[in-house]
Amino acid sequence: MKIGVLALQGAVEEHVRMLEKSGAEALSVKHPHELETLDGLVIPGGESTTISKLMHQYKLTEPIKQMGLAGKPLFGTCAGLIMLARRIEGVSSCHLGLLDITVRRNAFGRQRESFETALDISGVADDYEAVFIRAPSVTDVGPGVEVLSSVDDRIVVVRQGHLLGAAFHPELTEDHRLHSLFVTMVQDSMKMTTI
Repeated sequence: MKIGVLALQGAVEEHVRMLEKSGAEALSVKHPHELETLDGLVIPGGESTTISKLMHQYKLTEPIKQMGLAGKPLFGTCAGLIMLARRIEGVSSCHLGLLDITVRRNAFGRQRESFETALDISGVADDYEAVFIRAPSVTDVGPGVEVLSSVDDRIVVVRQGHLLGAAFHPELTEDHRLHSLFVTMVQDSMKMTTI
């Protein structure tokens, strides 16, 4: 099982470390041909507009979209969640448009309003320490989307089949349980393709 971490922006090595702690072979990826051997992909945080520009520059947008459409698991964190979303408040277009959600950018405020809190994440943990930095929130979900966690009635973790999204930075703590959920999703996806 090989899981890539999109290495355009964000805490790439931290995601790699968390995936390895969860039992996966993990590597940073930056070029389209590197996606071909992957069983799943993490899209880290950063700045969504910048990530989008770099994805276009490196010709990654369409191959990543095709991975998602083909059923390969994708995990977007913070800006990565925005990249996966089908709708972005105040913006007429989306990036990958795979996850049937609407997101609001900077929903919890700017950098100085960053915070940590313990989350109850359904099926993962009731005490997950989450780091929010200029975090988005999910304001609407489609019928196939499962809400796994909220903060003050703002949705922050969602899953839609093989797609997982978190509004915070799960790579910035020592708790790898959310990454372990994603690894399990990848394992399940691999079983489905071998049937």
